Amino acid sequence: MYERGLRLLTGQTSAAEAVRSIFSPGDRVGIKINAIAAPELATGPAVSLPFARMLTGIGVLPRNVVVWDRTNRELREAGYKLNIEAGDIQVYGTDTAGVGYGAEPTLHRSVASLFSTVLTDRLTASVSLAVLKDHGMAGVTAGMKNYFGAIHNPNKYHDDHCDPAVADLSDAPPVRTRHRLTILDALAVQFHRGPSYHPRWSEPLGALVFSLDPVAADAVGWRIIEKLRAAKGLPTLEQDGRPPLSIATAEKLGLGRARESGIELVEETAA
Repeated sequence: MYERGLRLLTGQTSAAEAVRSIFSPGDRVGIKINAIAAPELATGPAVSLPFARMLTGIGVLPRNVVVWDRTNRELREAGYKLNIEAGDIQVYGTDTAGVGYGAEPTLHRSVASLFSTVLTDRLTASVSLAVLKDHGMAGVTAGMKNYFGAIHNPNKYHDDHCDPAVADLSDAPPVRTRHRLTILDALAVQFHRGPSYHPRWSEPLGALVFSLDPVAADAVGWRIIEKLRAAKGLPTLEQDGRPPLSIATAEKLGLGRARESGIELVEETAA
C-alpha cells in the first residue's frame, strides 16, 4: 500500500524515488502517530515502521527517524517497543527524560503553546500519520488535529469545534515549516462517538490516504466519515452539531484545499 500509494501521489516510477521526492537523506524525520485510543484504535508498529524503513532505504540515518507521540505509556499500549539507541529507528514519547516541551511558548494567532522538542529541536521534516476518526467536538480528527499531540495544552483548544485552533496550530511555524506529508490510517475508521474506540461504530475500511496537502487529506477523510455515517443511517456531522469548521479555516489560511472541486482524488483498490 505504501509503495503504490506514494507512487500515485508523486508520479514517480518507484517507491524509492517517490520517497526521495519528498525527503532527502540529510533530513531528520519524525512520524507523529496517534495512540490516544490504544490499543484498539492507534497507528501501531505494523503501520508506521514499514514507512520508517522506506525512509532509511533512501539514506536517512536510522537515528534520524523517530516514531513519536505524547507519552511512552501510549506508545507501549499501541504495541511499540521504545528505543533511543542511535543505531536504529527511534521510538519514544515527549515525556522521555531529556525531551519534554520547549521553555518558551509559540504565540501564533489563537495558539499559545509549548511545543514538544521532538518537533522543534530534533526534526527537519514531519509526517502526520493519524488514525481517521470522528470527534465529539471537532467533528473530524485526522492529520491536522494530530499535532494537538505536539503541544502541552491541547485541552485549551476544544471550544467552537476546535476552530480556528486546528488550523492555527497547523499554520504555526513549528508545524508549517516541517510538515511534508499526511498519511491517514483508515484501516479502521471510527465514524461515530470518537475519538475513543467504540466497536459498534468502527468500520474496517482497510485504506490508507496519502496527501502532500494537509487540508485536502482531512477534507477527504471528512467525506469518508460522512459516507460511513450515511450508510449506517446517522446524521451528517453538521446535523449532529459538530461541523469540522477548521478544515475550511485552514484553506482560508492558505494551508491547502478543502473544496471537493479543488482536490484531485485518485482511488485504487487491490484486486
